[in-house]
Amino acid sequence: MRFLFRLFLLLSFAATAVPAQTPNATPPFQVKLIGPNIWAAIDDAKGDAGANAGFVVGDDGVAVIDTFENEAAAKALLAQIHSFTHLPIKFVVNTHYHLDHVAGNRIFADHGAVILGHDNIRAWIRTENLKFFGDKVKPEEKALVQNLFEPEITYETGLTLFLGSRRIEVTYLQGHTGGDSVVSIPDAGVVFCGDLFWNKTLPNLIDATSSSWITTLSQFTEQPKDFMTNSAQPRAIIFVPGHGDVGNVDDVQDFRGYLTWLRGAVQKAIDGGKQGDALVAAVSPEQVEKYGNWSFFQDFSRSNILEMSAELSGSKRVPPREKK
Repeated sequence: MRFLFRLFLLLSFAATAVPAQTPNATPPFQVKLIGPNIWAAIDDAKGDAGANAGFVVGDDGVAVIDTFENEAAAKALLAQIHSFTHLPIKFVVNTHYHLDHVAGNRIFADHGAVILGHDNIRAWIRTENLKFFGDKVKPEEKALVQNLFEPEITYETGLTLFLGSRRIEVTYLQGHTGGDSVVSIPDAGVVFCGDLFWNKTLPNLIDATSSSWITTLSQFTEQPKDFMTNSAQPRAIIFVPGHGDVGNVDDVQDFRGYLTWLRGAVQKAIDGGKQGDALVAAVSPEQVEKYGNWSFFQDFSRSNILEMSAELSGSKRVPPREKK
């Protein structure tokens, strides 16, 4: 995702592309066992995979969550999965449409997986992703976006997947883009959050609606006791973010605290008549003090303030919702 952020800041995609993986190459992510036959793939420190992903092995197949920012990383993930199991990869769930989570879809589709995502992902994947390349989109960048592999099955509120006896719940929730889903494995208390959760990392707010997002994060940590039906875990206890390391409930609450603080701080500055650079100057000192050690601070500290200001003033553009 760090590469994608720099693309958004008008740097070239070509300059950040990950070279093709050789058979013995170190993958651009760290694979972590986070539950029984559940792995998280955490982007490396250089951002070579662009975001986090993961996979779940069931009785008769595998489900993958997100496919990274480039096909080289997706191929490396495919190889890692095959090193753990010979079961077929049946499903890929895209948690949202942003390029850093969907660019490897075709790699898995070519190996027989069905790509799934919210209705809005299919509506936006080949259009809204263009904005991350700035105002002057190069032909190769346009081609990259237009050739992204779209979800083949979409849903409005969610769906349930089965890998034999293993149940996986996919649930649409609002906040980050308007087309986000979380992927829960109830028997293990694990939730893959996509970019609805950034662990100790400043988020991309370009499509965000913070009021909905804060409510969604409360749902993460205040789930009903029957959320984990027939499970040893009555609640979710492991949360895989879209960016940052695997987290727990406290980490989710910290991230929710950031959005809540930012919303309040920006509103206070607006109420004081601040806008533009003056608004950024009013909010930045406390932002640095509280969150200056979080990842992506240099990438998003300023834009977070301005995006929040646009949201609160009613001038922010968000992707148009898919019409039924």
